[in-house]
Amino acid sequence: MSTIRRVGLLAASGAAAVAFATACGSSGYHSSTTPPPSGPSSTAPMTPSPGQSATTVKVTNNGSLSQILTDSNGFTLYRFDVDSNNPPTSNCNTGCIDTWSPATVTGQPTGTGVDASQLSTITRPDGTKQLTFHGWPLYRYSGDSKAGQTNGQAIGGTWWAVTPSGGKAMAASSSPTAPPSTGGGY
Repeated sequence: MSTIRRVGLLAASGAAAVAFATACGSSGYHSSTTPPPSGPSSTAPMTPSPGQSATTVKVTNNGSLSQILTDSNGFTLYRFDVDSNNPPTSNCNTGCIDTWSPATVTGQPTGTGVDASQLSTITRPDGTKQLTFHGWPLYRYSGDSKAGQTNGQAIGGTWWAVTPSGGKAMAASSSPTAPPSTGGGY
């Protein structure tokens, strides 16, 4: 392999690693109006405690995003564009899960207002079962301290609240694009 080709491959690999780390990291907040979370909230648990099951997914009406999926406690469920739905694969591991908690389940997932045949699970590296919908692994965002919040929406242009059809939730007049620039570069 030529030196030029090796350098090109190395540069491409490095760029991909930086993009992935940025998407998963806790510094990828989408605007200056959404402050980073200060830590876990005592309002409600982000993941079920041992013995508690978060197996119910429901459709919730949410102002600007219309209908989205939430867990049984009303917390928004998100999908990550870097994951895969075919086959269902989570690429949010290690540091990423500090901000994006996998929606874990203990038992058979069920749904209210969703196609229950599209609910399933994958086994994470630690052995826990993560909820999937239409094959996409689902997560909760640490910046959502109360039920109904969607502070994780569009972070890094890769994290999205989930629609009842498994798609990316969008505001009524928007399309799936990168978040607006903060003014840099002009």
